[in-house]
Amino acid sequence: MAKQISEQKLGILGGGQLGRMLIQEAINYNLTTLVLDPDPDAPCKHIANKFECGSITDFDTVYNFGKKADIITIEIEKVNIEALEQLEKEGKSVFPQSRVIRLIQDKGVQKQFFKENDIPTSPFQLVNSKDDLSNGNFPFPYILKQRKDGYDGKGVMKISNLADIENAFEAPSLIEELVDFDKEIAVIVARNANGDMKTFPMVEMEFNAEANLVEFLISPSTYPDDIQHRAEKIALNIASALNITGILAVEMFVTKNGEILVNELAPRPHNSGHQTIEGNYVSQFEQHLRSIFNLPLGDTRSISNAVMINLLGEKGHDGLAKYDGLEKIMAIDGVYVHLYGKKYTKPFRKMGHITIVDQNRENAIEKARYIQQTLKVVS
Repeated sequence: MAKQISEQKLGILGGGQLGRMLIQEAINYNLTTLVLDPDPDAPCKHIANKFECGSITDFDTVYNFGKKADIITIEIEKVNIEALEQLEKEGKSVFPQSRVIRLIQDKGVQKQFFKENDIPTSPFQLVNSKDDLSNGNFPFPYILKQRKDGYDGKGVMKISNLADIENAFEAPSLIEELVDFDKEIAVIVARNANGDMKTFPMVEMEFNAEANLVEFLISPSTYPDDIQHRAEKIALNIASALNITGILAVEMFVTKNGEILVNELAPRPHNSGHQTIEGNYVSQFEQHLRSIFNLPLGDTRSISNAVMINLLGEKGHDGLAKYDGLEKIMAIDGVYVHLYGKKYTKPFRKMGHITIVDQNRENAIEKARYIQQTLKVVS
């Protein structure tokens, strides 16, 4: 007889805030959680049942860690794939599957997957060096992305002219057409091993131009139903084509003429789903657990309008974190604080998020703008 969820051990590769919020949900199911992270003070350290400090990119470390778990999942894609493949061969459940993580680790392979599966995405070209850029005929301006290891805006740059090529990455990269988009949107889709799928309602995002991070997220979207349905259908098509088990965030652009183009994928809980903790009937974290343990998927509908703000370390502050203005914002109705347990702040470091829930969308946005001005992470 199969073990119940509460009798199983969940191994999580990565001990950051996503792992922390996943564990907060796992506690409700009496799950035993094991975490591997290279940072001895990782956010998961004090809430995991067992925390191990070690490299998530080293074969032996990941393999030996995985042997102790019933199901292994990730909260970051930069993990040792070969170890996960070996664990799968030995009968361990790895979700998302190692082949999915391998595909998503390489943005070039990801773009080719879109092309092969008729997923709408901006025109692109794969390059290996600066010479390829100098000798190419891709029209300026374009976006240059490192194929591997880029995240939170790192490993991405705009190339506007020949002079910019001087500062380009000397690494396998891809170049893609600069999209003149109206807004960046995201749809999170979940799929369990039975093949059941559900999408969360589409959300709209605003970015911090300097840090290239999501600063502000609004759920649900007010785009016309046609655009929302198309975006959700694209997310479902991708999850089916990948045959993924787990949760998948699909980041997309809506162009000025209403076209939808897929930007990137993340096969794990994602920044674009944090508002689901208070704003939806099921959170992305619970849905991920339901997916990987092959349980019925939860109700993804929005309960209310929700705005999520990333709480980033202030510029010019590096050291022990202090949260200025916390009491002021907690006096506001419908405000939910999530601090990530990070002892030290530095400029633009993700230190937490705030969700504002309000039946009136404009009120929620107004409160969010006030909180952005009032709450500061300093040292």
